[in-house]
Amino acid sequence: MRGNEIMRIPDSMQFANLPTKIEKLNRLSAELGNVEIYIKRDDQTGTEYSGNKVRKLEFAIKEAIDQGCDYLITCGGIQSNHARATAAIAARLGLNSYLVLAGSNDDDIDSNYFLDKVLGASIKLITPEAYKERRMEIMKAVADELSSLGHKAYIIPMGASNGIGTFGYYRAMEEILAQEKELGFKFDAIVTAVGSGGTYAGLFYANRVNNNTAKIFGVNVCDDAEYFKNQISHILEDSFKYTGEMIEFTEEDINIIDGYVGIGYAMSRPEEIEFIQKVARLEGVILDPVYTGKAMYGLVEEIKKGKLGNYKNILFVHTGGLFGLFPKKDMFTF
Repeated sequence: MRGNEIMRIPDSMQFANLPTKIEKLNRLSAELGNVEIYIKRDDQTGTEYSGNKVRKLEFAIKEAIDQGCDYLITCGGIQSNHARATAAIAARLGLNSYLVLAGSNDDDIDSNYFLDKVLGASIKLITPEAYKERRMEIMKAVADELSSLGHKAYIIPMGASNGIGTFGYYRAMEEILAQEKELGFKFDAIVTAVGSGGTYAGLFYANRVNNNTAKIFGVNVCDDAEYFKNQISHILEDSFKYTGEMIEFTEEDINIIDGYVGIGYAMSRPEEIEFIQKVARLEGVILDPVYTGKAMYGLVEEIKKGKLGNYKNILFVHTGGLFGLFPKKDMFTF
């Protein structure tokens, strides 16, 4: 940055209910002792497009509209929150949506997948292997096919985690800084689940630009720390193209709390489900099994192990995902 000049970020649309609240988790904090845990309720950004994805989509879809696109193509797992949010916003704007999802015809039409269909999205199901190795290639082929029919498609990567999507959580970090002034104290650490890297990248970018002292932590829910350090670095570099302003950082500055992926992405262990149920009964807050349940579980375990002893005021970003809870209902015991 040059002097005190305010960095200009790209234009966006507005879909989310903002600003989202920050609440203290009183009973969980008391149980852990010597730490104050707060939660930013980004699960309350909306209903059809609730969670963190809508913040990123506000920027990506503005770019799509500016380019004259009439189709939004994106990808995700069969229960993707991002895919559902994309379909909902597309319907609201009178656009078409095309979702490339990792799943099969044997999957139950339930939760997010059910809502995708209610919202009128076109859906292409592919194998998990094809999703991992060829999802971008497949989305480009869909875009080419739509082009041959006279449409113009805009491809949104997984989780809208790219340069333009980064600014959703750049702006969220600025929102947090304003809320700190109202609260009368600063957070020592800000923690988020990491599934594609865009949320972390935005928080990290704005934290640096604003010379804020908080440490940004991500708890990965898939892959490993090395993968996300690399992925987030690429997302940040892509975002610099929009602002013309770079920040200096190394991959060592990107803080990923590894070790809580469990048995795999969107797969749950009994202890994770028990933890979700415990927090629900302790605080009246519902975490999801794919992202926030694992991330908060990881945060609490790290606190118990004494690894975050230097951080007294910790903010956890609740990135949503409520609909993902229902396919796991058989794992809960009552």
